[in-house]
Amino acid sequence: MTTNPALAQALAERDYNNPTPVQLAVLAPEAAGRDLLVSAQTGSGKTVAYGLAMAETLLGSEERLPHATAPLALVVAPTRELALQVQREFAWLYAATGARIVSCVGGMDPRQEQRLLNQGAHIVVGTPGRLRDHLERGRLDLSALKVVVLDEADEMLDLGFREDLEFILDATPLERRSLLFSATMPRGITALAKRYQRDALRIEVASAEGGHADIEYRTIRIAPTEIDHAVVNVLRFYDTPSAIVFCNTREAVRRLHAMLQERQFSAVALSGELSQNERNHALQALRDGRARVCVATDVAARGIDLPNLGLVIHADLPNDAESLQHRSGRTGRAGRKGVSVLLVPPFRRRRTEDLMRGLGITPAWSGPPTSEEIRKLDHERMLRDALLTDEANEEDLAAGRTLLAAHAPEHLAAALVRLYRAGLPAPEEVADPGEPRGGAVRDRAADREFGGPSGGGSVWFRLNVGRRSNADPKWLLPLICRRGNVTRKEIGIIRILDEETAFEVSRAAADRFGKSVRKIEGGDVVIEPLPGGPSEERSSRPPRSRPSPERPQRERPAQDRPAYAKPAHEKPAYEKPAYEKREPAPRHEPAKGKPADSRPERGGPEGGTYERSKPAHRKGGAEKPREWNPLANNESERPAKPPRPKTFEDKPQGRFENRKPEGKGLPGKKPGGKAPFAKPSDGTKPYAKPAKSKPPRRT
Repeated sequence: MTTNPALAQALAERDYNNPTPVQLAVLAPEAAGRDLLVSAQTGSGKTVAYGLAMAETLLGSEERLPHATAPLALVVAPTRELALQVQREFAWLYAATGARIVSCVGGMDPRQEQRLLNQGAHIVVGTPGRLRDHLERGRLDLSALKVVVLDEADEMLDLGFREDLEFILDATPLERRSLLFSATMPRGITALAKRYQRDALRIEVASAEGGHADIEYRTIRIAPTEIDHAVVNVLRFYDTPSAIVFCNTREAVRRLHAMLQERQFSAVALSGELSQNERNHALQALRDGRARVCVATDVAARGIDLPNLGLVIHADLPNDAESLQHRSGRTGRAGRKGVSVLLVPPFRRRRTEDLMRGLGITPAWSGPPTSEEIRKLDHERMLRDALLTDEANEEDLAAGRTLLAAHAPEHLAAALVRLYRAGLPAPEEVADPGEPRGGAVRDRAADREFGGPSGGGSVWFRLNVGRRSNADPKWLLPLICRRGNVTRKEIGIIRILDEETAFEVSRAAADRFGKSVRKIEGGDVVIEPLPGGPSEERSSRPPRSRPSPERPQRERPAQDRPAYAKPAHEKPAYEKPAYEKREPAPRHEPAKGKPADSRPERGGPEGGTYERSKPAHRKGGAEKPREWNPLANNESERPAKPPRPKTFEDKPQGRFENRKPEGKGLPGKKPGGKAPFAKPSDGTKPYAKPAKSKPPRRT
């Protein structure tokens, strides 16, 4: 591996004697000066790898960089934590070259970043959103850029930074060199490389196991109600200098962080709701040793490199195998060993096996660490503590002789043990849910009664929810399993009565079920033991009558059947309502001797006249035909209508008659005046405009 002398000196000072596979691949002779598309797992030394690859283009054979003006290299990272970590790594790697490194990340003061960019920079490290903002405002000049690096490119595409990346890459010179690093190679990464890279060299450095070789994966069975206690015991069992606990939500981070602080753990929280300043303080406390536990969401899964991080706990299972790999990759870095622990409730076992299978790892199942195991380890660690192994000075020896003169040695030793244990959080009592019962093929009848080979007896319990409370096994069974820390295979018959529900639990899981139920206090649903099992009189519904298989019922002959007895209460006879008792109204009949309608088309005689019949009571006597009928071709003249009396509308309106248009306004209107009233032509009295009464003038 050929390395610039200035960078080789920095690596030697950090004891980087054995390069990682990805570092050897990017410095190979065939990769010199070419665009690179590198696929490597997290924790494989990618930051130092592309830092060394950039040095070939930036320095060449020189050991010092020229005076800083426009940036020569640009590194784009998905998160603020990763960008700031890259800046810290480059600070010691390029310390001897005189490089000026400026970070541009969200959450920091943009005016301070602008001042640093105006002073000149050799390398700029930032996040996509803040870099695009500086480019659009003209604060960042990429005209002299020689190298651009995309770190964790797959994560940037998942976070929705595709448009920002394309905007940044379009602003770079065409002759620049591009290095693209990604843990996975989805279709979007391949398309991005094909568009912005030229004859890129494909380098794939992945572990044969699908995960990091220096990480030991452990899967621990745990009850759903004891996850917090299991986190305490796992932290106490491994007792690493620093650890990180992952949760899926911010609320879970706040709750678990408060619980750990209450139990004397020096813990910090890290989630997206914190400001950048708060996140920097939390990470700095972990690096300084002032805090030993970090409770974080997946926002911290990428880019955090904590010193001596030996333990990763998954309090909540990740969404996919890739997230599990990135979470676990926070430990086991740079050749150091690490442990990744998954806390798995019984109903999440199959999902956990699928996640581990995606990484090519066979999980090693075990129960949670018990308090006895933790106390035994505390005793061994106390004997190896530096307070006992280091040599004491004269002042300490003199104080020890004084104590021996005043107290017995056993009393002093016991006091030392109490003092040592006082600084340690107390372990919790956590139960092991145990392995799931049975195999692939089971005897259903034996399991239902819990009396066969896979059974062994049962214990009955009751719920204070019954049929009248809409009890349904669809939600009762998950509730029982969650409350009692058991699996569905350990639940037998469920009998839903009117006021309660009785169910049986296998005898092997009855003790664990009873302890788990007693720990839950309050709530509307109460579970308690039911001695003797359910009885038929507990239910108000009579049991169904079934024929006995020994004495089947036979059909009686007809003569032996008892006669049907009519019940004492008879149904009253139907009685018509009042509206049906009323007499119908009389219907009008046509006049006798005359058809109702003599028109041919209505069935009357041919050529007859149309005569309409009317009731006699309406005309006061006999009816007579009409004198004029157009339907009968009557040629008589139609009588003229009487003249209509005149109304107000028929009178001439003098307001709008005999008026001449004046001016350009409305007809009859003088310019600047009102329209005059014209005298009507027929001699009638003209329309008089009503006079308006003016209100009295105030004095």
